[in-house]
Amino acid sequence: MSRFTRKSSKKAGSSPGTLVHVGEKKTDDIRLSMLHYDAETLLERSLDRVEAALPSLKPAATTWINIDGIHDIAVMEHLGRQFGLHPLTLEDVLNTSQRPKAEAFDDYLFVVMKMLQHDAKKNLISSEQISLILEKNVLISFQESTGDVFEPVRERIRKGKGRIRSGGSDYLAYALIDAIVDNYFVILEKLGERLEILEEAIDDHPDAGILADIHTIRRELIYLRKQVWPLREIIAHFLKDDVAFIGDSTRLFMRDVYDHTIQTIDTIESFRDILSGMQDLYLSIISNRMNEVMKVLTIIATIFIPITFVVGIYGMNFTHMPELTWRWGYLLVWIIILIIIAGMLVFFRRKKWL
Repeated sequence: MSRFTRKSSKKAGSSPGTLVHVGEKKTDDIRLSMLHYDAETLLERSLDRVEAALPSLKPAATTWINIDGIHDIAVMEHLGRQFGLHPLTLEDVLNTSQRPKAEAFDDYLFVVMKMLQHDAKKNLISSEQISLILEKNVLISFQESTGDVFEPVRERIRKGKGRIRSGGSDYLAYALIDAIVDNYFVILEKLGERLEILEEAIDDHPDAGILADIHTIRRELIYLRKQVWPLREIIAHFLKDDVAFIGDSTRLFMRDVYDHTIQTIDTIESFRDILSGMQDLYLSIISNRMNEVMKVLTIIATIFIPITFVVGIYGMNFTHMPELTWRWGYLLVWIIILIIIAGMLVFFRRKKWL
């Protein structure tokens, strides 16, 4: 199925807040993990159920609960009741084709983003929806499957580097968003390398496969832009002074993420312009090559037209033609014909017309 249009499994006319998983089931098991920390202590553990961690939590510390796998409706309903999440929030978490957005509720801030990664085998960009629930001292993240770009953030928490252990849940939300945005640059770097290879191929030996590569990269850029563009609105929303759950100190770091987002969008637009220029250059080179081919063929045809005309009138039926009496004359003619054909094929191939 196309990544641009996804078939929804939710029935039309169902009531708002109806929990239906929309999207591909990317993992069989649901995994819950927790990081509970402050400036001095750290507790990290895997969870069978969320209630097992709640008695040991310190109110002043920061708790990060991560859920891998969102296809189990019963588990999602249980989490919603445990943390007081609105049914519409859970509906958006389960809808993996959701547009990136941010919504403020009375007790929490809800954020939907797209975590993008480059699939080296398929040479395509894969997308996974990340949903964040930001409460006071608590951050809940929902992922479609295991594996993410948050491992550097976890290592910073484990080693106590920087201000993340004392920054609170809003700073943790910033760190996760920043990790997602930073990975966009990794994808853009890989696309940039493909553009450089493509540009060299156009200069060296343009062929029909180059045009297909141009269209493939253009589709990837359109897909990337579709996922990144709404992020600018989300970060801009966080920069407002009246947004709850985001402290003033964290808002300064959010400005840096906003700059990175604008830079990502500008790079995408630049790559699209470069691709358009490559396509125009490719078509221009092919057109010029065709003109050169037609010029040479026209010269050859022009030379042979009068010769063919003269031979056609007289039919080569002369009395004194010594070749007519040669025993191997007929075979010699065929040898000459084949030599001419082979020579022309070699000439055309050296000219890269074939």
